[in-house]
Amino acid sequence: MAQQHLDPTDSTAGPSPTGDALAGYLRDQATEFLRALRLHRETGGGPPGGSEESVDAARALRRSVRRISGSLHTFRTLLDSDWSESLRPELAWLSGTLTMEHAYGARLERLLLALHRLSGATVFPAQAAGTGAERLPAAPAGAGPSGQVPALERAQLTVGAAKAGALLERQLTLARTRAHSTALQALGSSRFHAVADKIAVLASEVPLTPTAPGTDLRPLAAAAEERLDDAVAALPLVVAGSPYNAEALIHGLSPDPAPHPQDAPWHQVRLLLRLHRYALEAQKGGTGPVDVRLLTAGQALDRHRDASEAAAAAASAARTPRIAPATAYALGVLHADQRHEVEAARFAFQQAWQKQTVGTP
Repeated sequence: MAQQHLDPTDSTAGPSPTGDALAGYLRDQATEFLRALRLHRETGGGPPGGSEESVDAARALRRSVRRISGSLHTFRTLLDSDWSESLRPELAWLSGTLTMEHAYGARLERLLLALHRLSGATVFPAQAAGTGAERLPAAPAGAGPSGQVPALERAQLTVGAAKAGALLERQLTLARTRAHSTALQALGSSRFHAVADKIAVLASEVPLTPTAPGTDLRPLAAAAEERLDDAVAALPLVVAGSPYNAEALIHGLSPDPAPHPQDAPWHQVRLLLRLHRYALEAQKGGTGPVDVRLLTAGQALDRHRDASEAAAAAASAARTPRIAPATAYALGVLHADQRHEVEAARFAFQQAWQKQTVGTP
């Protein structure tokens, strides 16, 4: 079916965006990176989490790095190949390093809120204020929404919930602290300074190929969209959100600590959707309205990733030697709850995507 969302090949959408538009977009993102880096240096040397300004600066750094990296990937034929191929892996390293501290903190908050909810406790003040982990839309009818623990089992869950929460807090706080130290070390390394120098040059001079300034961006952006469409077509959208996903249950009970095998294709779609969004931004010079449908689909996939990783963290904690049975039980219920959240996120993505793929005249 034809897609209703913005078509990069639509010749009626206005003047053709060219390599000049790409150069302007990359300069803007490089400028944002330098601005965020300056703010991070002023505020980011404290403990994990740090001040609100430090958190905002780190977020802005990750945002600009992702957009530069994504543009180098999608429009690589328009950029000097040696320069682009040398910078892309360095941007991937930097993005991954800067992401981990935030990821561990968000994972801990999600798991503690879920334990609080499952054990029947009152809502955290942060959650009531809207600053806690974002809740997922309800699962489809009959999906056995997460959090519905029978009363007889709730008492046993409550017994182990406090110890499970303490165990998760120790493990994930330690991981977050280490990630914070790793990020600070990375930002002071010669490797980072080499990357920052290249981005500083990018803010004023983009190494386009000789033919790039007059080259239409839309065919390359359309190729990125086609890769996304192909990846979505391979997803089992018909059963997305089903509570009777037998294959998921089998892998969920496996002692293998490897990532859940069903999740990888969904994570890949999330990355491809992000590349598609960045390609649209580059064509519009980073301005213009946001495609709300793409944004909604992306948010569902972000929640899918968060729930998947939280479930893995709960399973990992449950493998801790010599923990009490009640603690292991609470972690098992927590793992199942987060896998339900995974299914709900898949259903939410399915709903968002179907709205995009309705037929056009």
